[in-house]
Amino acid sequence: MINCHNVSNLLVVKPAICHPKNTMGSSVDKFFVTIGLLALVHAAYSAAQHRAYLRLTEQEFTTLPIDILLQTVVGLLLACIGIVRVVGHFREIRAVADMENRTWDTINVRASFYGFNHRGKMLFSDGEDG
Repeated sequence: MINCHNVSNLLVVKPAICHPKNTMGSSVDKFFVTIGLLALVHAAYSAAQHRAYLRLTEQEFTTLPIDILLQTVVGLLLACIGIVRVVGHFREIRAVADMENRTWDTINVRASFYGFNHRGKMLFSDGEDG
């Protein structure tokens, strides 16, 4: 794990990922995402046009042309690389990393399961609500 702070009075080299201005990704990364997504849309349109051409000429469909396949792979790679670089820091997968700061009292608390709008309120009402 890369630490972005001073350790034992030695300056640790900060990688670009730790720099505060890199939290949203650069414009080059956003450009990669845009070009990748446009390439994927164009490849899908080209595949549909190729399929329509084969129907008109009454040829059997075997596989897509290599240029469409290559455009799909390049577009997918550009989009994936751009998205990974734009989002910035990832959280650790280990559950222990999230559980380290929790106490025994808060481990079993799941606020999303609390439901306050239920039939039980009708049991204790005075009956005027209908």
